[in-house]
Amino acid sequence: MAGLIRPKYKILGADVCGIVDRIGPGVTQFKPGMEVYGDLSASGFGSFAEFAIANENALNMKPSGIGYKEAASTPMAAITALQGLRDHGKLKTGEKVLVIGAAGGVGSFAIQMAKILGARVSAVCGSSSVSTLQTMGVQQVFDYQQKDITSIDQRFDLIFDTAGKYPLSKIRKLLEPGGWYISTVFSPSALLTGLCFSSISDNAFGGFLAKTNQADLQYLGKLLEEGKLKPLIHKTYILDDVPEALSDLSRGKITGKLVITI
Repeated sequence: MAGLIRPKYKILGADVCGIVDRIGPGVTQFKPGMEVYGDLSASGFGSFAEFAIANENALNMKPSGIGYKEAASTPMAAITALQGLRDHGKLKTGEKVLVIGAAGGVGSFAIQMAKILGARVSAVCGSSSVSTLQTMGVQQVFDYQQKDITSIDQRFDLIFDTAGKYPLSKIRKLLEPGGWYISTVFSPSALLTGLCFSSISDNAFGGFLAKTNQADLQYLGKLLEEGKLKPLIHKTYILDDVPEALSDLSRGKITGKLVITI
């Protein structure tokens, strides 16, 4: 990951699930031998390794009865979906939400989280992922390779965009009066455009960066334990194959999450 002169973080990887090996001074929540999961993005990353260091507030107990792969694939993407819909999008029961980029890690969690929050969910994805998303109980799936999504004759209370490929001048036409557009990939230019549209309409446009916290990790853990939330895992790799996994991810065409096992 980029730094001014050299990579700021030498070891990549944010999501993690494993067993506590040792603890530092002042750690009170965990002991060696405990199973934990979390997001190391605020702790210097480094989960693509046999051992990783984390602040204790970046972790929570691994959900009971959930495998390491499922737990490891949840934190960052699921928290992004949760905070985007619940906190930034103010999603309410019965509202209509459109998830763009619904086949990705964040998008596949957003479908499930929107349903948990009581919304009626529609999804946008590529042709290869349509059948998978249809099995997830969305009301309708739009294939962007077959249809211009911005031309559909429907309106939504919330558009949750994980792709950022559509200009706001077109995508805003899909919003109900008072509707929200929330993006996980907001650029400076899109931010300025969003502020402009927000000022001349009753719609709101915004972007955000998720912030992992233990309360949300605990909430997600409960949903996993109850079977209400399930990671969509595309493929697993061994640690030596991290470069291959990153290459596959960069090419797209991934439905759900990629997981590294050790």
